[in-house]
Amino acid sequence: SPLILLNDLIENANAALPPGVETLRTFDLFDVTPIGIAILASGILYFALAGKYLLPMAKEKSIGSPARTKTYFADVYGIKGDVYELLVTVDSPLVGMTVSEAEKMPGAPLLLAIRNTEEPRLAPPSDEMIWVGTILGVMGTRDVVGRFALDNQCRVQPRLRTFGPLFNSSRAGISEVVIPPGSRMIGQSVGEARLRRRYGISVLAVNRRGKILTEGVRDLQLETGDCLVSHSTWRDLSTVAKERDFIVATDIPKEEQRPQKVAHAVFFFALSVGMIIFSDFRLSIALLVGAMGMVLTGVIAIDEAYGSVSWKSVFLLASLIPLGQAMERTGTAAWIAQEIMVILGDVPDLVIQAALALLATAFTLVMSNVGATTILVPIAVGIALATGANPTMYALIIALSTSNSFLLPTHQVNALIMGPGGYRVADFIRVGSGMSLIFIVVMLTMVNVVFSL
Repeated sequence: SPLILLNDLIENANAALPPGVETLRTFDLFDVTPIGIAILASGILYFALAGKYLLPMAKEKSIGSPARTKTYFADVYGIKGDVYELLVTVDSPLVGMTVSEAEKMPGAPLLLAIRNTEEPRLAPPSDEMIWVGTILGVMGTRDVVGRFALDNQCRVQPRLRTFGPLFNSSRAGISEVVIPPGSRMIGQSVGEARLRRRYGISVLAVNRRGKILTEGVRDLQLETGDCLVSHSTWRDLSTVAKERDFIVATDIPKEEQRPQKVAHAVFFFALSVGMIIFSDFRLSIALLVGAMGMVLTGVIAIDEAYGSVSWKSVFLLASLIPLGQAMERTGTAAWIAQEIMVILGDVPDLVIQAALALLATAFTLVMSNVGATTILVPIAVGIALATGANPTMYALIIALSTSNSFLLPTHQVNALIMGPGGYRVADFIRVGSGMSLIFIVVMLTMVNVVFSL
C-alpha cells in the first residue's frame, strides 16, 4: 500500500534535506483515518445517488450459495440442461477418439466426466481415450444430448448410476474463476494451460469484457480479467483458490477452516494493533509479530503464509525505494520540482495541490500505485520546499492520489471485477470519471482541514 510505504519515503526525504530545514514527520496508523472515512462516505453517497443511472443493468439478481444458481449460468452464459450418462457402444464412431476430439464433434454437449475401467473422474484430460464401454458424463439439454447419442451410437442411461456421487451439488458444481494481472496463464490457451489435468477444472465458457465465448474455448488465449466458467469438485476449486494465478469469484464451501484457532487469531491481531497504537514499534514490525504468532500457533500453515506473499511486490519495492533515494540525493527530484514550478508559475497552493493530485492519478493509470508513489513523493516534497508549503502534506496528497484509479480497469481490483460484474471499459470511464473527481475534491479538502488543526 502507498500509505505503508509513505513513512519510508518520508525518512528518505529527511535524510536528503538541506541543513536547517525542519524534518518531515511520519504518520501513525490512524492519522489518515478521517480522510479515508470522508472519501468512503462520499463514494457510497455517489453510488447510492447516481449508481442506478450510471451502472449497467444487472443481468441476474439472484445469486445462490455456495455456487451461482442454474438460472444465473443459463441466462448469462447459455449453459442449460442437466447431466446425463452416455454408454459408448461397439458401433460408436467415438471409439478410439480422445476426449478433445469427441468435444469437437458437431453438436457435442459439454463433456464433464468419464469412466473407462478405473474409477469415474471429473475433468478428464484432453488426451484420455474413449473405448467400447466407456461411460461419458455430459451436460446439455435433453434434445442436444439425445441427438448426439443417436448420431454417435451411444446409449443414454436412464439415470445417473456412475456419476451420481460426483455430480452431487454438495461435492461439485459450476463456478467462476478470474485470471488476475500477473497470472502465468496469460498468453496461454486453455488447452496449453492443461487446466483439467493440473487443476481438475473443465472450462465451459469464457466471459471476456462482457462478451460470452463458448465456441473454440480450448484454443482461446487467456487474457487479464477473463472470467472462466468452470465445472469441478469443490475440493479442486479450493486448491485453485490457493493459486496466485487464479481468483475464484464463486463462494465455495471452505474445507480447511480452523474454528478452534479463532481465539489465537483474534489475540495476535489485537496484539499487532496494540503494538502499533500504544508502542513505538514500526508498523511492519508489529504486523510481523502478529503474523509469526499466527504461524507458530497453527492459525495458518507456513506454506499458506509463504504462498500469500506477493514476491513480485517485494522485489518491486526493493527496486523502487533505491530509485527514490537516488532521485533525492542526486538532486533530480529538486530539479524536476523547479521545472514544474516554472510551468505553473505563481499560483495558489491549492492549484499546486490539485495539479499534483491529477499527476498522481494519471501515473497510477499506467503503472502501479506503489511505483507512482515512489517516483512522485520526492518531487512533491521538492515542490513544497520550493514554495514554502508543508512537505508532509504534499507527500500525503501523492500517496492518497495514487489510489485514485477508478477511471480505467488497469488497477488489479478493477480488472478482477470486470469479468464477473460484466463491466466494459466504457462503464469504468463513465462511472470512474465522476468518482475520480469527487475523490480529488474530498481528499484535498480533508487534507487541508486535517493539517490546519
